[in-house]
Amino acid sequence: MSDLEERVVAQVEKKLFIGGKWHEAAAGGTFEVEDPSTRSSLCEVSDATDVDGLAALAAAHSAQASWARTAPRERGEILRKGYELLMERQEELATLMTLEMGKPLAEAKGEIAYAAEFFRWFSEEAVRIEGGFATAPNGQARFLIMRQPVGPSMLITPWNFPMAMGTRKIGPAIAAGCTMILKPAQQTPLCALALAGILEEAGLPEGVLSVLPTTDAGGLTEPLLRDGRIRKVSFTGSTGVGRKLLEQSSEHVLRTSLELGGNAPFLVFDDADMDAAVDGAMLAKMRNIGEACTAANRIYVQSGVAEEFADRLSRRMGELRVGRGLEEGVDVGPLIDEKARDKVQSLVDDAVGKGARVLVGGERGSSAGHFYQPTVLSGVPHDAEMSDTEIFGPVAPVSSFDTEEEAIRLANNTEYGLVSYVYTTDLSRAFRVSEALEAGMVGLNQGVVSNPAAPFGGIKQSGLGREGGDVGIDEFLEYKYVGVGGV
Repeated sequence: MSDLEERVVAQVEKKLFIGGKWHEAAAGGTFEVEDPSTRSSLCEVSDATDVDGLAALAAAHSAQASWARTAPRERGEILRKGYELLMERQEELATLMTLEMGKPLAEAKGEIAYAAEFFRWFSEEAVRIEGGFATAPNGQARFLIMRQPVGPSMLITPWNFPMAMGTRKIGPAIAAGCTMILKPAQQTPLCALALAGILEEAGLPEGVLSVLPTTDAGGLTEPLLRDGRIRKVSFTGSTGVGRKLLEQSSEHVLRTSLELGGNAPFLVFDDADMDAAVDGAMLAKMRNIGEACTAANRIYVQSGVAEEFADRLSRRMGELRVGRGLEEGVDVGPLIDEKARDKVQSLVDDAVGKGARVLVGGERGSSAGHFYQPTVLSGVPHDAEMSDTEIFGPVAPVSSFDTEEEAIRLANNTEYGLVSYVYTTDLSRAFRVSEALEAGMVGLNQGVVSNPAAPFGGIKQSGLGREGGDVGIDEFLEYKYVGVGGV
């Protein structure tokens, strides 16, 4: 590592953050954090166990009542300070993210800014937690409606957006007055630990937040969910793990927010602005190296323009430079680990074996890291495995359709419903298709839908609840109705 890289890693605390203090793991264990572009070890961090989890839960439970009574403005100011610190340290935090996750530095800088916006957004929402007052229809009573914090919350984040997924959950929890335990992904604990340090510096009281990296996610989280003191679970990750957490949460009827898998269709109609559609496909497919639940997983193009679109997309993909994310001019970094790269290769081999044609890419990178070449496949059959499997890599499968009805049927032919993309210049079609698509979000003539000010989430097997927007804080609030008689 360079001097800068060593300094960035060295300044992050490697211990567990429990109840406002830094602790070694109770069992004394540690685990390595790998640079996916070189497969070399960046450092070791403490490895939390259920003992550490229960200590964090005790701290959260103890702090909950006093934290809930904290003035909304005070909670908002802590978030505002967190926003400012994130932006002040954007360069070093982006370097840290690129080291442990692999995305190019420019994208990492963009994620830090995106992550910070959740703190800024919810700093403003903290003072807008409204209730209500009404007269009963018969005039004999009055209704008071209060909104109060759910209570201690378990937050579980993935590796692909290691800072933004943390702030997207922590922001509304702080604004609502909930204490919380954050379990980051094993592959990317450093961003979460850096975030804990920033919030400590911003003035977050002891006990409000604990951060517990671990190699045994189930062994840490299940005892907490079955304990009874956790009242809320917010999880971003695979649908399979989400189902398991939902089952575990049912024992104590916990509030749950689940942002799960996706299988996003990207529809291009023959009246679309072709330049805009190709630009949008590059964004929707290649953001975060394709390792995003919102990534375009199935690209359907109307038959009359399918060949032109595939050729133009393959030229753009072929121009991308693959390499270590900290190197100047790199567009595409490594995948997160060898397992992820093997999965991508297997999906490509299956599609080609069933008749798809490789227009560009289609193979692993040649260097030591977990690289995969940007790939475009044309004529991908509907029975290819990648048609109903999240690719999570830089592979764009292109298929054709003839009619609007066929496009909608193909798009909705999945158990998932997170996001869909539509490119058309026909206003009537835009409304028809957007309304017919079974998805929680639609990108209409745009390839990126994520925004802190908008409600993010899916339907069907893509999850429950919404994050961001003016409804994001609702996930951490309960309604209480007080009936007032004798008036």
